[in-house]
Amino acid sequence: MMMDMHHLPVMPQEVLQLLQPQVGGTYVDGTVGGGGHARLILEATAPDGRLIGFDRDAETLERARKALDEFGDRVALFQQNYCDAPQRLADLGVGEVNGMLLDLGVSSFQLDSPERGFSFRFDGPLDMRMELETGETAADLLARLDAEELKAIFREFGEERFAGRISRRIVERREEQPLTRTSELAELVAAAVPRSRDRERIHPATRVFQALRIAVNRELDHVTDGIEAGIELLAPGGRLVVISFHSLEDRIVKRAFRKAATGCICPPRLPICQCDHQPRVELLNRKALRPQQDEMDRNPRARSAVLRGVKKL
Repeated sequence: MMMDMHHLPVMPQEVLQLLQPQVGGTYVDGTVGGGGHARLILEATAPDGRLIGFDRDAETLERARKALDEFGDRVALFQQNYCDAPQRLADLGVGEVNGMLLDLGVSSFQLDSPERGFSFRFDGPLDMRMELETGETAADLLARLDAEELKAIFREFGEERFAGRISRRIVERREEQPLTRTSELAELVAAAVPRSRDRERIHPATRVFQALRIAVNRELDHVTDGIEAGIELLAPGGRLVVISFHSLEDRIVKRAFRKAATGCICPPRLPICQCDHQPRVELLNRKALRPQQDEMDRNPRARSAVLRGVKKL
Protein backbone atom coordinates (compact mmCIF):
# COMPACT_ATOMS: atom_id res chain seq x y z
CA MET A 1 0.00 0.00 0.00
CA MET A 2 1.38 3.39 -1.03
CA MET A 3 1.36 6.02 1.70
CA ASP A 4 0.68 9.71 1.13
CA MET A 5 2.68 12.35 2.96
CA HIS A 6 0.24 12.23 5.85
CA HIS A 7 1.04 8.58 6.53
CA LEU A 8 4.81 8.63 5.97
CA PRO A 9 6.36 7.20 9.13
CA VAL A 10 9.58 8.87 10.23
CA MET A 11 12.75 6.72 10.19
CA PRO A 12 10.79 3.52 9.46
CA GLN A 13 13.73 1.13 9.06
CA GLU A 14 15.56 2.54 12.06
CA VAL A 15 12.43 2.18 14.21
CA LEU A 16 12.02 -1.45 13.19
CA GLN A 17 15.72 -2.06 13.80
CA LEU A 18 15.47 -0.86 17.41
CA LEU A 19 11.98 -2.15 18.18
CA GLN A 20 12.49 -5.57 16.55
CA PRO A 21 8.79 -6.50 16.45
CA GLN A 22 8.26 -10.26 16.68
CA VAL A 23 5.57 -12.45 15.16
CA GLY A 24 2.71 -12.84 17.62
CA GLY A 25 3.95 -10.08 19.94
CA THR A 26 1.91 -7.37 21.63
CA TYR A 27 2.98 -3.79 20.97
CA VAL A 28 1.85 -0.32 21.98
CA ASP A 29 1.93 2.71 19.69
CA GLY A 30 1.49 5.53 22.17
CA THR A 31 1.13 8.22 19.51
CA VAL A 32 -0.53 6.44 16.60
CA GLY A 33 -0.98 9.55 14.43
CA GLY A 34 -1.71 8.59 10.83
CA GLY A 35 -0.94 4.95 11.52
CA GLY A 36 2.28 4.71 9.50
CA HIS A 37 4.43 3.14 12.21
CA ALA A 38 1.49 1.05 13.43
CA ARG A 39 1.15 -0.47 9.98
CA LEU A 40 4.83 -1.42 9.90
CA ILE A 41 4.55 -3.10 13.31
CA LEU A 42 1.41 -5.00 12.31
CA GLU A 43 3.01 -6.21 9.10
CA ALA A 44 6.15 -7.33 10.95
CA THR A 45 4.13 -9.22 13.60
CA ALA A 46 1.73 -10.97 11.20
CA PRO A 47 -0.27 -13.10 11.28
CA ASP A 48 -1.27 -12.78 14.92
CA GLY A 49 0.65 -9.87 16.44
CA ARG A 50 -1.42 -7.32 18.31
CA LEU A 51 -1.17 -3.53 18.39
CA ILE A 52 -2.79 -1.24 20.95
CA GLY A 53 -2.69 2.38 19.85
CA PHE A 54 -3.31 5.67 21.62
CA ASP A 55 -3.77 9.25 20.47
CA ARG A 56 -5.17 12.31 22.21
CA ASP A 57 -6.62 13.69 18.98
CA ALA A 58 -10.01 12.25 18.05
CA GLU A 59 -9.80 13.38 14.40
CA THR A 60 -6.35 11.89 13.92
CA LEU A 61 -7.40 8.67 15.62
CA GLU A 62 -10.39 8.26 13.33
CA ARG A 63 -8.14 8.56 10.28
CA ALA A 64 -5.78 5.97 11.77
CA ARG A 65 -8.74 3.68 12.41
CA LYS A 66 -9.68 3.80 8.73
CA ALA A 67 -6.06 3.37 7.59
CA LEU A 68 -5.63 0.26 9.75
CA ASP A 69 -9.08 -1.22 9.21
CA GLU A 70 -7.71 -4.13 7.14
CA PHE A 71 -5.94 -5.54 10.22
CA GLY A 72 -9.25 -6.21 11.94
CA ASP A 73 -9.20 -7.24 15.59
CA ARG A 74 -5.40 -7.25 15.68
CA VAL A 75 -5.72 -3.49 16.31
CA ALA A 76 -7.34 -1.67 19.23
CA LEU A 77 -7.26 2.15 19.24
CA PHE A 78 -8.13 4.50 22.09
CA GLN A 79 -8.43 8.27 22.44
CA GLN A 80 -6.17 8.65 25.46
CA ASN A 81 -2.82 10.05 26.47
CA TYR A 82 -0.04 7.45 26.23
CA CYS A 83 0.65 8.05 29.93
CA ASP A 84 -2.65 6.26 30.61
CA ALA A 85 -1.56 3.12 28.76
CA PRO A 86 -0.94 0.99 31.90
CA GLN A 87 -4.51 1.41 33.16
CA ARG A 88 -6.06 0.82 29.75
CA LEU A 89 -3.96 -2.30 29.19
CA ALA A 90 -4.92 -3.59 32.63
CA ASP A 91 -8.58 -3.13 31.67
CA LEU A 92 -7.87 -5.21 28.55
CA GLY A 93 -6.22 -7.93 30.60
CA VAL A 94 -2.76 -7.18 29.17
CA GLY A 95 -0.10 -7.34 31.87
CA GLU A 96 2.99 -6.66 29.78
CA VAL A 97 3.98 -5.91 26.19
CA ASN A 98 6.87 -6.76 23.90
CA GLY A 99 7.47 -3.22 22.76
CA MET A 100 6.27 0.37 22.80
CA LEU A 101 6.80 3.25 20.40
CA LEU A 102 6.40 6.95 21.13
CA ASP A 103 6.56 9.32 18.16
CA LEU A 104 6.44 12.71 19.87
CA GLY A 105 5.99 14.84 16.77
CA VAL A 106 2.84 16.68 15.74
CA SER A 107 1.04 14.74 13.03
CA SER A 108 0.90 15.96 9.45
CA PHE A 109 -2.90 16.02 9.73
CA GLN A 110 -2.66 18.52 12.56
CA LEU A 111 -0.04 20.69 10.86
CA ASP A 112 -1.97 20.76 7.59
CA SER A 113 -5.36 21.57 9.15
CA PRO A 114 -5.72 25.38 9.31
CA GLU A 115 -8.59 25.13 11.78
CA ARG A 116 -6.32 23.44 14.34
CA GLY A 117 -3.93 26.40 14.52
CA PHE A 118 -0.69 24.44 14.84
CA SER A 119 1.08 26.06 11.90
CA PHE A 120 1.70 29.64 10.82
CA ARG A 121 1.73 28.46 7.19
CA PHE A 122 -2.05 28.80 7.18
CA ASP A 123 -4.37 31.38 8.66
CA GLY A 124 -6.57 29.81 11.28
CA PRO A 125 -7.73 30.12 14.89
CA LEU A 126 -5.02 30.03 17.56
CA ASP A 127 -6.15 26.72 19.04
CA MET A 128 -3.27 24.17 19.15
CA ARG A 129 -5.08 21.71 21.44
CA MET A 130 -4.51 18.00 20.83
CA GLU A 131 -7.83 17.32 22.58
CA LEU A 132 -10.41 19.71 21.19
CA GLU A 133 -12.91 18.86 23.90
CA THR A 134 -10.96 20.26 26.83
CA GLY A 135 -8.40 22.79 28.03
CA GLU A 136 -7.28 26.29 27.14
CA THR A 137 -6.39 27.26 23.59
CA ALA A 138 -3.25 29.14 22.58
CA ALA A 139 -5.41 32.26 22.19
CA ASP A 140 -6.63 31.79 25.77
CA LEU A 141 -3.03 31.69 27.06
CA LEU A 142 -2.05 34.77 25.06
CA ALA A 143 -5.03 36.65 26.51
CA ARG A 144 -4.61 35.53 30.13
CA LEU A 145 -0.88 35.37 30.94
CA ASP A 146 1.17 38.44 31.80
CA ALA A 147 4.37 39.40 30.00
CA GLU A 148 6.68 37.57 32.41
CA GLU A 149 4.67 34.34 32.18
CA LEU A 150 4.64 34.49 28.39
CA LYS A 151 8.36 35.24 28.39
CA ALA A 152 8.99 32.15 30.52
CA ILE A 153 7.01 29.94 28.11
CA PHE A 154 8.79 31.24 25.02
CA ARG A 155 12.20 30.97 26.64
CA GLU A 156 11.75 27.58 28.34
CA PHE A 157 9.75 25.74 25.68
CA GLY A 158 10.93 27.54 22.57
CA GLU A 159 14.46 28.58 23.55
CA GLU A 160 13.53 31.94 22.03
CA ARG A 161 16.20 34.54 22.78
CA PHE A 162 13.84 37.45 22.05
CA ALA A 163 11.19 36.07 24.40
CA GLY A 164 10.97 39.28 26.44
CA ARG A 165 10.51 41.53 23.44
CA ILE A 166 7.88 39.26 21.89
CA SER A 167 5.90 38.89 25.13
CA ARG A 168 5.81 42.67 25.65
CA ARG A 169 4.53 43.20 22.10
CA ILE A 170 1.79 40.62 22.68
CA VAL A 171 0.61 42.37 25.85
CA GLU A 172 0.67 45.76 24.10
CA ARG A 173 -1.28 44.39 21.15
CA ARG A 174 -4.00 42.71 23.20
CA GLU A 175 -4.83 45.98 24.95
CA GLU A 176 -6.11 47.13 21.57
CA GLN A 177 -7.30 43.82 20.12
CA PRO A 178 -6.89 40.18 21.21
CA LEU A 179 -4.73 37.82 19.18
CA THR A 180 -6.99 35.09 17.82
CA ARG A 181 -5.48 34.06 14.46
CA THR A 182 -2.24 32.29 13.54
CA SER A 183 -1.43 34.89 10.91
CA GLU A 184 -1.76 37.70 13.47
CA LEU A 185 0.70 36.07 15.86
CA ALA A 186 3.16 35.20 13.10
CA GLU A 187 3.14 38.77 11.80
CA LEU A 188 3.58 40.21 15.30
CA VAL A 189 6.58 37.98 16.03
CA ALA A 190 8.19 38.71 12.66
CA ALA A 191 7.88 42.45 13.33
CA ALA A 192 9.17 42.14 16.91
CA VAL A 193 12.51 40.43 16.27
CA PRO A 194 15.50 41.68 14.29
CA ARG A 195 16.43 39.97 11.06
CA SER A 196 19.45 37.66 11.12
CA ARG A 197 20.95 34.77 9.21
CA ASP A 198 19.20 32.33 11.53
CA ARG A 199 15.89 34.13 11.10
CA GLU A 200 16.24 33.80 7.34
CA ARG A 201 16.73 30.03 7.71
CA ILE A 202 13.58 29.48 9.77
CA HIS A 203 10.47 31.61 10.15
CA PRO A 204 10.77 34.00 13.12
CA ALA A 205 7.60 32.58 14.67
CA THR A 206 8.77 28.94 14.63
CA ARG A 207 9.97 28.82 18.23
CA VAL A 208 7.02 30.80 19.57
CA PHE A 209 4.51 28.44 17.95
CA GLN A 210 6.45 25.44 19.29
CA ALA A 211 6.48 26.90 22.79
CA LEU A 212 2.76 27.66 22.79
CA ARG A 213 1.89 24.19 21.52
CA ILE A 214 3.99 22.58 24.26
CA ALA A 215 2.40 24.78 26.92
CA VAL A 216 -1.17 24.22 25.72
CA ASN A 217 -0.76 20.43 25.69
CA ARG A 218 1.71 20.06 28.61
CA GLU A 219 3.80 17.92 26.30
CA LEU A 220 7.04 17.80 28.26
CA ASP A 221 5.29 16.69 31.46
CA HIS A 222 3.87 13.74 29.56
CA VAL A 223 7.21 12.63 28.11
CA THR A 224 8.72 11.76 31.48
CA ASP A 225 5.54 10.06 32.69
CA GLY A 226 5.13 8.18 29.42
CA ILE A 227 8.66 6.79 29.47
CA GLU A 228 8.19 5.55 33.03
CA ALA A 229 4.87 3.96 32.07
CA GLY A 230 6.46 2.34 29.03
CA ILE A 231 9.32 0.80 30.98
CA GLU A 232 6.89 -0.58 33.55
CA LEU A 233 4.78 -2.19 30.82
CA LEU A 234 7.64 -3.96 29.06
CA ALA A 235 8.19 -7.68 29.45
CA PRO A 236 11.83 -8.73 30.02
CA GLY A 237 13.60 -8.18 26.72
CA GLY A 238 10.87 -5.78 25.57
CA ARG A 239 11.88 -2.54 23.88
CA LEU A 240 10.83 1.09 24.24
CA VAL A 241 11.63 3.34 21.28
CA VAL A 242 11.11 7.11 21.25
CA ILE A 243 11.29 9.63 18.40
CA SER A 244 11.63 13.26 19.47
CA PHE A 245 11.68 16.35 17.31
CA HIS A 246 13.32 19.10 19.32
CA SER A 247 16.13 19.39 21.82
CA LEU A 248 13.89 19.85 24.87
CA GLU A 249 12.15 16.52 24.29
CA ASP A 250 15.35 14.71 23.41
CA ARG A 251 17.09 15.88 26.58
CA ILE A 252 14.22 14.51 28.66
CA VAL A 253 14.30 11.17 26.80
CA LYS A 254 18.08 10.90 27.05
CA ARG A 255 18.07 11.71 30.77
CA ALA A 256 15.24 9.28 31.55
CA PHE A 257 16.85 6.45 29.60
CA ARG A 258 20.24 6.97 31.22
CA LYS A 259 18.71 7.08 34.69
CA ALA A 260 16.84 3.83 34.06
CA ALA A 261 20.03 2.21 32.72
CA THR A 262 22.16 3.25 35.72
CA GLY A 263 23.25 0.75 38.37
CA CYS A 264 24.90 1.90 41.59
CA ILE A 265 24.07 5.47 42.59
CA CYS A 266 26.15 5.56 45.78
CA PRO A 267 28.53 8.51 46.27
CA PRO A 268 31.91 7.74 44.64
CA ARG A 269 33.69 7.96 48.00
CA LEU A 270 31.96 4.81 49.31
CA PRO A 271 34.23 1.76 48.83
CA ILE A 272 31.31 -0.69 48.63
CA CYS A 273 27.88 -0.22 47.08
CA GLN A 274 25.20 0.24 49.70
CA CYS A 275 22.27 1.37 47.56
CA ASP A 276 21.67 -1.94 45.78
CA HIS A 277 20.26 0.09 42.89
CA GLN A 278 19.90 -2.07 39.79
CA PRO A 279 19.58 -0.93 36.18
CA ARG A 280 16.15 -1.58 34.71
CA VAL A 281 17.03 -1.22 31.03
CA GLU A 282 19.92 -1.43 28.60
CA LEU A 283 20.55 1.41 26.17
CA LEU A 284 20.12 0.22 22.58
CA ASN A 285 21.99 3.18 21.11
CA ARG A 286 24.24 5.46 23.13
CA LYS A 287 24.39 7.88 20.22
CA ALA A 288 21.04 9.06 18.90
CA LEU A 289 20.02 7.93 15.43
CA ARG A 290 19.01 10.55 12.89
CA PRO A 291 17.35 10.29 9.47
CA GLN A 292 19.40 9.73 6.34
CA GLN A 293 19.61 12.48 3.73
CA ASP A 294 17.43 10.61 1.24
CA GLU A 295 14.62 10.43 3.80
CA MET A 296 14.90 14.13 4.57
CA ASP A 297 14.67 14.81 0.83
CA ARG A 298 11.48 12.71 0.60
CA ASN A 299 9.99 13.91 3.87
CA PRO A 300 11.32 17.29 5.07
CA ARG A 301 9.42 16.92 8.35
CA ALA A 302 11.81 14.13 9.32
CA ARG A 303 14.86 16.40 9.34
CA SER A 304 14.80 17.15 13.08
CA ALA A 305 13.92 13.61 14.23
CA VAL A 306 16.06 11.94 16.92
CA LEU A 307 15.62 8.24 17.74
CA ARG A 308 16.57 6.45 20.97
CA GLY A 309 15.67 3.07 22.43
CA VAL A 310 16.10 0.85 25.49
CA LYS A 311 15.60 -2.86 26.25
CA LYS A 312 14.06 -4.06 29.51
CA LEU A 313 16.41 -6.19 31.62
